[in-house]
Formats: sequence, structure tokens, C-alpha cells
Amino acid sequence: MKRNLLSAAFIVLATIIFSCNDKHITVSGLKDAFAGDFLIGTAVDAPQILGIDREAKPFIIKHFNAITAENAMKWESIHPGPDKYNFALADSIVSFALANDMFITGHTLVWHSQTPDWVFQDSIGNPLTREALLERMKNHIFTVMGHYKGKVQSWDVVNEAIGDDGQIRKSKWYNIIGDDYIEKAFEFAHEADPDAELYYNDYNNEEPLKRAGVINIVRNLRNKGLRIDGVGIQGHWHLDSPDFKIVDEGISEYAALGVKVMITEMEINVLPTPSWLYGADISRIAEYKDSLNPYVSELPDSVQTLLTNRYARLFGLLLSNKDKVSRVTFWGVHDGYSWKNNWPIPGRTNYPLLFDRNYQPKPAYYAVIEEALKLK
Repeated sequence: MKRNLLSAAFIVLATIIFSCNDKHITVSGLKDAFAGDFLIGTAVDAPQILGIDREAKPFIIKHFNAITAENAMKWESIHPGPDKYNFALADSIVSFALANDMFITGHTLVWHSQTPDWVFQDSIGNPLTREALLERMKNHIFTVMGHYKGKVQSWDVVNEAIGDDGQIRKSKWYNIIGDDYIEKAFEFAHEADPDAELYYNDYNNEEPLKRAGVINIVRNLRNKGLRIDGVGIQGHWHLDSPDFKIVDEGISEYAALGVKVMITEMEINVLPTPSWLYGADISRIAEYKDSLNPYVSELPDSVQTLLTNRYARLFGLLLSNKDKVSRVTFWGVHDGYSWKNNWPIPGRTNYPLLFDRNYQPKPAYYAVIEEALKLK
């Protein structure tokens, strides 16, 4: 694909910046630019890891030093039946990461989505009792974490348990076990692997109401003597939201609790999307309309500029908080692999990441690198 003029201009600018830097910093990949600041991660799935896409592995090794399984460790993938575990793909991801000295985050142990119905039912389809579901949760956590003990350094133990109103989501986990299901998940996870870091992960949790709910979780766990090491702010963001002042406040408030802060699933949506679909609630789906998919062939330079400026400001903010932020993970290797092509409106062509569908750096990539080099 022919690179547009704006992209070409940034390549020239980046070359000048790198070659004229009086400290002689060599930046061969994204992770190098942020060495000493925070880890740079990506989410991966079968096409990248199983060799279906032959360009993927060398590219990932070049640009990233942290890795998350996008789907392979979710309950429906790794534990699809009561007596069945599928470790093959997740094993391949972990082996790849270990061979290339990458920090691994297991994603995710307890979540209301992408968890099969059988998890909450007995053999004839009736809802489990509290005790039975706790036992099922414990067995799952012990089996999965036990399989990767000593290999996977960190886990998203509980995912998306708080609603946008700051209250605990009334999921099947909550309805059957009660509001202490989060405590039990962290208790079991620490027992399963005492050396692993344990995180709570959510979307929109930079926003004040939801942030307050997550802060309550952290404090409650700590008050009960349970281990929690970090909070993940997913970062499924847009050209027009959130206000970066709110992101800054969220990072600071979580860090003040004494936990690590990570941006765990980042991308910036560039397509027109109704505000009620902001976030990452996968149960919300909207009908396809051509008006909501305006950039089928390519991203116009005007929007590319907006994306570039947005990423530059975001990384400027993250770098100003590098004493608090331990990792920034992009949710996808390049635009073609982003889930934002099909959610919340299936069939769209989105451009939310730093690399295009041909693995070429976009102007936003060079702008982000420039932000990093300002502080070197």
C-alpha cells in the first residue's frame, strides 16, 4: 500500500530526530524508546503465535517486551468443558514470551463474559450453590495458575466487576456467591501461586464513579489481608474521550493506594461511535451503517493527524507518570488485528493502533517515539 504524504513526512522527521540526538540513542523498536520508563506490551492470538502470519513474531520481538493472551486464557478458550482444558495455544504464547524474555500477563481468571454457562450450572442445568461455584472457581484458578506457575509472572485475577456507576456488577458470580466473590478469587489466586503478581482489570475505571468503586475493591482486599498488586486501566479510548485530566487523576489515585498501575488494553478508536457504546462491554452491539464506517479504503490525513496528536498527548501524560505506570499494552499488534474492526459495530474498518495493516509505522508511532526521546 502506498504510504500517504503525512506518514512519509513523519518518517523523515523521525530519522532526523534519531540521527541528530546528541546522546546517540538508537531506537530500533517501540520498546527501546521506553526503556527505563515502562514495559511496552501487545495482545496476541493464534495468527501471530502459530505462524499463520509469518511477519508477526519478528515484529513482536522487535517492538514489545510484554505480552498478553488476547483470548487463549479466557475461560471459554482454556476450560471449555467441565473436564476439559485446552492449554495448547496458551502454552505456545507462554513459550514464545519466555524465549524472548517478555513479561507475561495471564488474562483472565474470573470474568462475567466469555465464561461458558456450564460454569454456573450443575449437571442438569440448575444454578449452582454458593459453595459449589466457589469450589469450581478455586479448581479453575488452581489448575490454570498451577499449569503456568513459575512462567506467568502476573494475572488479571478479576476482570470488569464494577459497573460505570461504581457498584459491583450483578453478574452470575455476584448473584450466586455474593459480593465476596472478588475476595475469594484473590485469595485462591495467591494460594495457587504466591509469587505471581495479582491485578484487578477494568475499562472506564479512570472515570470518577467507577474509579471510586475500584478503589473500594483495593482497600477492601488490603483491609482483609489479601494480596492485590496492581490495577489495570484498559484504555479503550477515543479521539474525543476521555479527558486526559481524568486519566491523570485516575493514575495518581490508584498509585496512592500502593499498587502498580498499568494501561492494559489500549487503542484509540477513530470511527464515529455512539457514546453509549464507549467502553468495552462486549454485550453491547450496534447495527452496521455505512455512515459509521466512513474510512473503508484508508484513513484521511485529517483524521490521521487527530490520531497522531491524541497519541502524542497520551504518551506525554504517561511519561509524566512513569514513576507510577509500570506497563502500557496495546490491544493488538496492528490495525488489522484490532477487535475494534468488529466491535461494537461488526464489519467496520478501524485504524486504532500505531501500526497499519502492513506492519508499517503510522505517524502516531513517530510522534510517540518523539515524546519518549524528549526525556532521554
